Order: sequence, then structure tokens, then C-alpha cells
Amino acid sequence: MRSFLVALVFLLAVYFLIGQMAEAQQIAETLRRGDWRWLVAAFLLQLVWTTNVAASLRAIYRALGIEEKIERLFPLAAAAFFVNIVAPVGGMSGVAVFIAEAKRRGQPIGRVSTAAALLVLYDYAAFLLVLILGLTILFRRGQLTGAEISASAILFLLAVGMGFLLYLGTRSGGQLGRALAWMAGAINGLLRPFIRRDYLSIDQAHDFGHDAAEGLREARRSPGTLIFPVALALSSKALLISILFFVFMAFRQPFSIGTLIAGFSIAYLFLIISPTPSGIGFVEGILTLTLTGLGVPLAAAALIALAYRGITLWLPVAYGLVAFRMVSRAEPSRSA
Repeated sequence: MRSFLVALVFLLAVYFLIGQMAEAQQIAETLRRGDWRWLVAAFLLQLVWTTNVAASLRAIYRALGIEEKIERLFPLAAAAFFVNIVAPVGGMSGVAVFIAEAKRRGQPIGRVSTAAALLVLYDYAAFLLVLILGLTILFRRGQLTGAEISASAILFLLAVGMGFLLYLGTRSGGQLGRALAWMAGAINGLLRPFIRRDYLSIDQAHDFGHDAAEGLREARRSPGTLIFPVALALSSKALLISILFFVFMAFRQPFSIGTLIAGFSIAYLFLIISPTPSGIGFVEGILTLTLTGLGVPLAAAALIALAYRGITLWLPVAYGLVAFRMVSRAEPSRSA
């Protein structure tokens, strides 16, 4: 079964790459036009960003009572990013990578899944702080529209909903289990007419809630351990803004700090709230329009948007494929 799922992911990857070949070629041609020294610096910074994600996971794992090495978490983070792109299931397919690794190494699945949820929550919270600055800049320059406001509201509601579930877990495993069981029941009700069976186990939802609650109670005993991931989440956004800065430099395009923050804010917002997986084909267009509205010439804005996406999306897909292969070939282990 495990081999079948791995083969399925690789089949989806081939299908995805074939479908996106034209855009990949366009991005490759765009990168050739930039100053290679700045682009290499941006490539290296992208690797630092993934390392930052792995460090955040390690800090969250430790807060939940799980010891893990960053050299193990780096390929897991890269593989999860890759799976989220080629097999999008509401952003949850990447979590399956962590769950599979937890099963392989005998780690508590509820805590590992909670760690992944906390990583996303920290990411949303840190980005919302940057987004406020970006929206303020757009408002002051007369570029703020209803689309940005609506997408920001959806992101805020997602963060609040996830935060509420984690808050329930800190209070009671039973309450979290009942909330998850209710959600599982609602999903089963929607899918039962099509698949003729329950898609999710209600009993497992209760067990998952109790397991997650134990990890959250562990974190509450040392609340200071949850501060470091906050700093890492903020530094993650600084790294991505720095990559955008390097891209501007590579194409010798003048800019202001406000342009960088506003451009990044809109690109990342619609990376999360997008009708396409990771905003493929959508973020490039809206980032181009945003930069143009901020005074960047249209031709330069299009080049910068394509190059930035090539570095922050396609480069992680490339090494994420290698990481997924490494993770999927790992032998089962009984040690945690």
C-alpha cells in the first residue's frame, strides 16, 4: 500500500510537471535575463528559508515533547511542500508526510499532526502582521481593492478557526476530540452519498484529540518554548521579502521598502487564498498587477513576478521531489 501511494504521488508529479511545462520554460527564460550573482544569492536564501521551516518544526516538536533532529526535518519539510503542490487536498496532503514518518518511527501521531497545525498557525499569525503593513501601504497609495480585503478576511477566519481548535486542546482532550469528531461526521455526511461509506473514523478523531491535547499540555508546562517558533515564523517572512529584494536587484529595477512589503504581502496572501494549487498561474498575474500599480513598469513587473515565483515555488518543487524520494525510501524504524 505504501509503495502504491508513493507511485501515485510520482505519477501526479509527472502529470503536474507536464501540465506546467510551458510556465516552467517561461520562468527559466526569465531567469536567464537577470544578473546571475543576485539570482544565486536568492537561490541560496531559498534553501535557508526551508532550513528555517525545519528549525521551526524542531522547536515546536520539542515544545510538544518530541525530540527530533533538524537534519531529519529538513527533507520532511521539503517533501511536504512538494506533495502539497502535486497532490493538493486543501493543503493537508503535506501533513500526510509527517504522519507517515511518525508512524514509521513510532512517534505519537496526534502530537506530530498538532505540530504541523501549529506551524501553519504561526505562519498565518506572522504573515498577518506583515499583511497589515502591506494593506496599509496599498491603502495609502490608493491601490487597495475589495479582492485583497476579502482574501485577508478569509485568511483571518482560517487562522481564528485553527487557533480555536488548538485552544480547545489546551483545555481538554475530550472537547477537542468531540470537535474533531463533529467535523469528521460532517465530512462523512457530505461524502457518504458518493463513496457509500464513512471516509473518516469518529473513534480515531476522539483518540487523536486526546493525543494532541497531551502534547499541548506539555507545551503549557513550558510556555517559553513556544516563543522561539514565533521568532522563526517572523524571520521566515523576512527571508521571503529578502528574496524579492534580490530579484529586484537582479533585474536592476528601482524599488522602495513599501513596494517590497506590499508586493510580498499580496503574493503570499493569494498563495494561501487562491483558486489554484499554491496560486500557480494566479499569483504571477496578481503580483505583476500589484507591482505595476506601485509604479514598477509592466515589463519589469512581469519579469520580477516570474523570477520570484521560480525561486520560491519551482526551486522547492525540484529539491522537494528529491527529498520525497529520500523520505519514501526510508526503512521502517521502531525507535522514536
